[in-house]
Amino acid sequence: MKNVIARLKSASPLSMSRFHNVDKLEKESSDNYEKRTWRSRLHVNSDNKVFIPPMMFKNCLSAAAKYLSIQIPGKGKATYTKHFEAGIMVTDPLILDLSPGDVEGEWLHVPSDGRRGGTKRVLKCFPFIPKWEGDVTFYVFDETITEEVFKYHLEQAGNFIGIGRFRPRNNGYYGRFTIEDWMFG
Repeated sequence: MKNVIARLKSASPLSMSRFHNVDKLEKESSDNYEKRTWRSRLHVNSDNKVFIPPMMFKNCLSAAAKYLSIQIPGKGKATYTKHFEAGIMVTDPLILDLSPGDVEGEWLHVPSDGRRGGTKRVLKCFPFIPKWEGDVTFYVFDETITEEVFKYHLEQAGNFIGIGRFRPRNNGYYGRFTIEDWMFG
């Protein structure tokens, strides 16, 4: 097993859309409910700090491997996809130096059912984080994944897959990132 510590830095804003099930108050309008609860879409730890969940980075990397479908030299038509899906793990969140009160909201007119192209639209607010950075530790269990292969996949994941709501993989442009520093070992 190898550990990769990558210092990642935002190349575009980050927005989150975590599911929340906050109860509606008696006689509360939908607009007032949205105004009161939109910050519940953030991921927040017990120290009241906003964080990026580890699975966002893991899934971003797996999606990049699947999209790239780079063949493994000497293995015929086999690609790295399954090696990234099963052979990489991220266990620790990236904790940002933000509390929920520091985060601004972005009000959007979105489909009420959450599906693109929906006919009925409603006003929703999503957390908007203009800039972020920090160290993410990736555990590489699969020896097939070399340093060069891992770095290339992570670079591409930051360029065109992204993390969070409205990321490039979902036809958006938020959640992109670059690798600022790197340690593979």
